[in-house]
Amino acid sequence: MNSIKKVSKDMNEDLLEDHLERYAAKALELGASRCAIVDAASIPVDDTVTLKCQIPRCFGYGACAHCPPNTLKPSELKEHLKKYRRAVLLGLDVEPEVVTRNKATIKERIGAYLKMFKMISTLESTAFYDGHYLAFGFAAGSCRHSFCSREADCAALKGDKCRFALTARPSMEAVGIDVFRMFADVGWDIYPIGSGADAQTVNKGSLAGILIVQ
Repeated sequence: MNSIKKVSKDMNEDLLEDHLERYAAKALELGASRCAIVDAASIPVDDTVTLKCQIPRCFGYGACAHCPPNTLKPSELKEHLKKYRRAVLLGLDVEPEVVTRNKATIKERIGAYLKMFKMISTLESTAFYDGHYLAFGFAAGSCRHSFCSREADCAALKGDKCRFALTARPSMEAVGIDVFRMFADVGWDIYPIGSGADAQTVNKGSLAGILIVQ
């Protein structure tokens, strides 16, 4: 960890762009396939995204504290984003077989999602100690599946401490961010891969995460 910066009333506004570049570079060092620095105002948030968590019903819906309907609502995120200007978007390429619901690749699938959770957690911590103390991030996939698939329940939903409180987060989709549109907006390729997709017909799979800095 770099030295902890003194908090300033402008949250190190004069260093923001340099810090954003450093976070993007750090994400690549941690294993991200690509990064883009974006305006917070350009992040597409839509209630319809969380509708897809229900129709067809996702296995994670209602199963943990970081999945709908238990997590931050899209309308709430829209209000929060009005107070932010800049963010770093992460993309992680994975084999298409990893994204499909194939039991043969479950180990690789969980590993890929955990990688994104850990990258976002690390970047958020770095930004916090740089003086951007209100920075926050979203990862990919359900934390219930990635961290606690072998547990009987979500501890946080019972009112207990989350087993992975510093690393688990909502996915971008869980809070209404349209990841498909966002990838297309920044010029990145992304393919819709559902549980019934033939992985052999898809060029690549993609996972996404985002750090909203200041």
